[in-house]
Amino acid sequence: MSTAKPRAWPPRTTRARATRPRPPAKQTAQIPDAVVGHYARLLNDSGIMPLIDAELGTRPGPPGLPIAAVLTCLLLSINHTGKATLVEAWRIAAFCLSGAARHRLGLPDINPADVHQVLASSRRFYRAFDRLTTVLDPVRHDRRARLPQHQADALAAAWEHDDPAHSRKRQLLQDIVTALVLTPVRWAKGRGYLRHFRGDVGIDTTAAPVFARPPRARRSTGELIASTEITAGWHHSAGNGPPEYGYSATLTVAARTRPALGSFPQLTLGLVLDTPHKRIGANAITTLKPLATLGFPTGFAVADRAYTDQQPGHFAQPARELGYRLALDYKVDQRGVQGSAHGALLIDGSLACPLMPDRLAQATTGLDDAAIRTPSDELTALISAREPYLLRLKQSPNTDGTVRFQCPAAGTSPSLTCPRYDRLHQRGPNRPTAVDLTDTRQRAAHPAAKPRILPPQPEHKTAELPKICQQHTITVSKDDLGHLDKFRQDLPYLSPSWRGTYSAARAMTEGLNGRLKGHDVDLADPKNRLAHGRVAQTILVALLVAVANDHFLDQWRHTHQPPDEPDTPADIFETPAERLDRSPLTGRSRPPPVP
Repeated sequence: MSTAKPRAWPPRTTRARATRPRPPAKQTAQIPDAVVGHYARLLNDSGIMPLIDAELGTRPGPPGLPIAAVLTCLLLSINHTGKATLVEAWRIAAFCLSGAARHRLGLPDINPADVHQVLASSRRFYRAFDRLTTVLDPVRHDRRARLPQHQADALAAAWEHDDPAHSRKRQLLQDIVTALVLTPVRWAKGRGYLRHFRGDVGIDTTAAPVFARPPRARRSTGELIASTEITAGWHHSAGNGPPEYGYSATLTVAARTRPALGSFPQLTLGLVLDTPHKRIGANAITTLKPLATLGFPTGFAVADRAYTDQQPGHFAQPARELGYRLALDYKVDQRGVQGSAHGALLIDGSLACPLMPDRLAQATTGLDDAAIRTPSDELTALISAREPYLLRLKQSPNTDGTVRFQCPAAGTSPSLTCPRYDRLHQRGPNRPTAVDLTDTRQRAAHPAAKPRILPPQPEHKTAELPKICQQHTITVSKDDLGHLDKFRQDLPYLSPSWRGTYSAARAMTEGLNGRLKGHDVDLADPKNRLAHGRVAQTILVALLVAVANDHFLDQWRHTHQPPDEPDTPADIFETPAERLDRSPLTGRSRPPPVP
């Protein structure tokens, strides 16, 4: 056994002390004018200030601080500190801007040594933000007091019912959110960075917790008092984590599900903040509608099981009307045979021959999520064996949503042979032809290589047969499946094409959710959004996502476009009338840390 003493640690040298991490300084260094101008331009290009000014109208009294200056300082606060708090934004407005930047934003100069001027400046800053939240709130109330639950419920009803005045306020707030989130997206499209985007999107709902406490009963009287966030609720995620009290943020993400010629920045294309588990499908459609105005193509809309559960008129049918194809997942009790239309079976979202073998039709019935995520070789073989029995698309959806499908035994290249089809449509037996056994395509096209339908014995009468067996094709409207139309999707479930589409889009969606809850910008930390009220929370979340989009765009540009490379050509999906934005992306980078 060694008796050597352990070697002592090296002495603390000056160099070692200099390399230790240090806490950040309490005061941010002066922000460069280029950064201030960048975010002032983002706010100006969003076009929300004319909407806000029109809603404010002519108000009595002093004009107060410009709301545009308050929102610009909030953007700067998110960029530099990751916090969308008024105290950080005011600190930047008061102490971290140059005189020229303050003048351009309309902020008066203050003497930092004069306590009264500093206090008056902060109050004017808070009152300016309060003017904005007041004018956009459908029903104004004291957001600092916890009201009795019955009074809070009466106020929260303004966010639910269809009163025209309240609906107009809610729509105006959503227009502001959409404009903020899409401004970096329009910049990216104008510079040609989204020319490889093919319109595939991932849709998900994530928690946006609030700092307010949930409702509780008073200890003294037992009276139930509401939260200061009267429209918040418990957000239950699909995982095993505990629920979070706050709001649900519906996010639509630019995804890539197919091989493309190049990459494009991963951006948030839509945002809606709402009470948890309410209007899930409608909020997703709200995020999809503005994308048509940007000239983007429509591809696959990939969503999880929360959207599969929505009524067809809330999500599936409006998404198809917008031109999107669906890639969906199912719960355990939703897998397998889900229904029928005109005799064709709806099996895991795809219409199939009514005589598909039961072993294939029930291949996924009762399987849990683990068996679906990591399918066995037997399940993979059964899924592949389903393909010849699936109805083939004959005609894409028309304006009223009807789709035409063809029997798999019909046409010049049938995928299976069916004695019932041959008998009803008087198709004689094929004449024997020579087949080159070395040719893969000839072997696969021969009837002997295709599955053969085994009709029941005794066979049904012609009048009793399903419609799909009596005709070559069937027309399926959006009402033929009723509420089961929410299960219909455009790719065979668990097939290689479905896995490539669904897995890629879900990975990108979860990846962007993780980036929104990262170190620079953390949507999951309620301390980064301390202002009370749904209007304030909605605006602050929109500002967070807008800055995050700006960060993602800047990071992608520095990775994929060398500094000396000129801007790329126009987006191939862009109309000639659009004006390209050729201004360089400068000034967004953060200043170096304070020494």
